[in-house]
Amino acid sequence: MKRAVILATLLAGACAPALAPRPAGALVTPPAEWRTNTAAQGAIDAQWWARFGDPVLSALVERARANNTDLGIAAARVAEARGQEAVARSLLMPTLSASAPGSEARSVNAFGRPSESLSAQPVFQAAYEVDLFGANAARVDAARSGLAAVEAARESATLSVSAATASSYVTLLALDARRTLLQATLLSRSEALRIAHDRARAGYTSQLEYQQAEAEYRSAEQQIPAIEAAIARQENALSLLTGEMPHAIARGESFDQLATPVVPAVLPSELVRRRPDIAQSEYALAASDANLRVARAQFLPQVKLGASAGAVFSSLLPDPITIWSLGGSVLAPLFQGGRLTGQFNAATAQRDQAAYAYRKTVLTAFREVEDQLAMIDRLDVQERSLLAQRTAVAEVLRHATNRYRAGYSPYLEQIDAQRALLGVDLALIQLRTDKLTARVALYQTLGGGPVPSVPNR
Repeated sequence: MKRAVILATLLAGACAPALAPRPAGALVTPPAEWRTNTAAQGAIDAQWWARFGDPVLSALVERARANNTDLGIAAARVAEARGQEAVARSLLMPTLSASAPGSEARSVNAFGRPSESLSAQPVFQAAYEVDLFGANAARVDAARSGLAAVEAARESATLSVSAATASSYVTLLALDARRTLLQATLLSRSEALRIAHDRARAGYTSQLEYQQAEAEYRSAEQQIPAIEAAIARQENALSLLTGEMPHAIARGESFDQLATPVVPAVLPSELVRRRPDIAQSEYALAASDANLRVARAQFLPQVKLGASAGAVFSSLLPDPITIWSLGGSVLAPLFQGGRLTGQFNAATAQRDQAAYAYRKTVLTAFREVEDQLAMIDRLDVQERSLLAQRTAVAEVLRHATNRYRAGYSPYLEQIDAQRALLGVDLALIQLRTDKLTARVALYQTLGGGPVPSVPNR
């Protein structure tokens, strides 16, 4: 009998398909250095958002990390994955159960006499599946990797929420700066409108100049409500990120006082270990490998052991009777109509999909870092050009104003110069916004602070 079981096991093992290696095309080799050479220095702090030098920004990020609803959902998913891992681990342990059926009966014997009896039969049962071919161990590995992937997803969501909160606050301060600039412009054009009105009433100029001044005043005036509406929407967006009802957001430093963080020195080879989304993809690949082992184990026999012990108590018996049983079974698949082969092929394809998904995640991570480095580098060049343009436009406005006051040029020249200067000032605000949000995006693409606290890979 033992020989037969061993022979059946060996034959079944020989029929099980071999595990195919991961696709060679899914491998990734990090580059030696970044494509864009920037003046990088220092490491990323755990609380990188503090580098902007605004305590209100830091407080908002901390509130978002504590109260954001998406992060609450991510935490619940981690708890669910832990429960699933506990279920998988239970497969490696024996099961114990107890039952205690009882009954009371009344019957009639062959002589027509009634009889009553009381009986009870408590039984303890134990069962255990011998994991000869590692099917249950593979299920535990899959559950453990799934848990690690969900934990990495929570880290990734936390990083995204932190970056979104910091960027939203920077944008809010930029909108404040635009409103302040437009209010100053409106005040200046109000004074110009008053002067034009007085000159037209005194007959020094035509009504055309007055109408032009009023048109410019109204142009600046109508932009302020649009900016105020944008400010309200931005405050509402920040409220949602922090898990609160829409409300006004307090300000800390002004837009011009925000510090511009340096570009951190992170090697390309470090990125794979830093990014939580890469960790998530790597753990998903490990889980698919484990599921593939589970699918292969279905071709192999299952060995199950069982035992029970109990007693029979009855009013018809003078003494209780003990009962027990020991047994085992070997279940080997012989013909499944291609079901097992189909499941194995599907698991292999899913593993290959996970491998290519991992490669795509890594390539996307490197592209995102390179995009931000290139943007930061080009924004610095653009800023120098824009500042030089502002100096030139300011000179144009000064000359146009002097020529207009001396009567050498029409008011239209001064208006054009004012429009150009306002456009450059607004562009400078937008450029500084882009520089600050590019830093936020760079910290996010580099994986935030220290290496994420997901399980060891």
